[in-house]
Amino acid sequence: MDPLLSGSFGWGAVGIVALKAVLAFTALLVAVILMVWFERKFIGDMQNRIGPNKAGPFGLLQTLADGLKLAFKEDLLPDRADRFVFRLAPFLAVIPAFGTFAIVPLAGNFNDNSDGVVSVFGQKTLVQVADPQFGILLMLAFSGIAVYGVMLAGWSSGSKYPLLGSVRASAQMVSYEAALGLTVASVLLMSGVLSTNGIVAGQATWNWNLWATGVVPFVVFLIAVTAELNRPPFDFVEAEQELVGGFNTEYSSMRFAMFYLSEFMNTVTMSAIIVTLFFGGPAGPTFGLTGFLGSWLIPFAWFFAKLAVFLCVFVWFRATLPRFRYDQLMEIGWKRMIPLALGWFLVLTAVKVGQDQGWNLVSVIAGVGLLRWGRPAWPGVAARARRRWLPPAS
Repeated sequence: MDPLLSGSFGWGAVGIVALKAVLAFTALLVAVILMVWFERKFIGDMQNRIGPNKAGPFGLLQTLADGLKLAFKEDLLPDRADRFVFRLAPFLAVIPAFGTFAIVPLAGNFNDNSDGVVSVFGQKTLVQVADPQFGILLMLAFSGIAVYGVMLAGWSSGSKYPLLGSVRASAQMVSYEAALGLTVASVLLMSGVLSTNGIVAGQATWNWNLWATGVVPFVVFLIAVTAELNRPPFDFVEAEQELVGGFNTEYSSMRFAMFYLSEFMNTVTMSAIIVTLFFGGPAGPTFGLTGFLGSWLIPFAWFFAKLAVFLCVFVWFRATLPRFRYDQLMEIGWKRMIPLALGWFLVLTAVKVGQDQGWNLVSVIAGVGLLRWGRPAWPGVAARARRRWLPPAS
């Protein structure tokens, strides 16, 4: 638990919490602005183009110019729209992104059992807005809530194309939320805690969950997150070739900008979650330094470097991978990701129980291999059952 909240809670603690919330929100907004610029420049480099280079040095002010342009556009409200829900939907898309980012540790010294505690104005605290004991469950709740913004935006627009885009979003989220939850369960099984700070503390000294869980949960989580973010090659919600503009077709001005903001904000947030769950977050060697360098600057540099890698990966996906067909999206989610995530979770559970009970690890692996080798017989059993119980096709 955050030591700031233990014991007496005075106005100083309230001020520190408010300061952390404001700084985290500001940092996330700045990160989104830089992410939009970086994605344009990176894709431009990969496609042998220049990218934005007119507005400000290296085109850094291009995103700001786009935001100002949207702010001065006319704010349209369709005649057949549900006015209250139409106005509410963009906020439901943005708020979960910030709520998830609030539980991410951004800095702090995690070496020598320090648990990331730093001193701010004489108060001991953590470099994150909040560290609830159920932090990962909160992240899963926010990831499930985010789809309501998309769904309600399409439904309240009073148009068929946005509605189709929002229905796609719901089906896509349901298909990949289960696999995402199973991979998080694998991480929690190895970490033994639900708080994000505890998960990072358990990965200090390079004891990352990436190899503690056997890499497979990380790969499944990365694919599931890409689908949850509606990023290419899973961008069916905004498939402009089929749905004009998707769920936000009827939106304009700042409401459209909020959906645009939420997409990139979620990309930054979920990249931070990947770093927290599998790559130790800000934990890393501090080279014997203490004070501001050892507790703030170097840990944040580790976190930023890991975060930048996954932001590059998401942009790389967008620049190189074509969009799947919708049936391929469903098949990958239900027939590949969920069985793989569930099977690997059961393997990790068997290994964990075997270690606790002193079993022979070779026997555990042999049992898993027997299940794997017996798999080719399962389709035959299912086919015989269908022939027995289902009427013949006419």
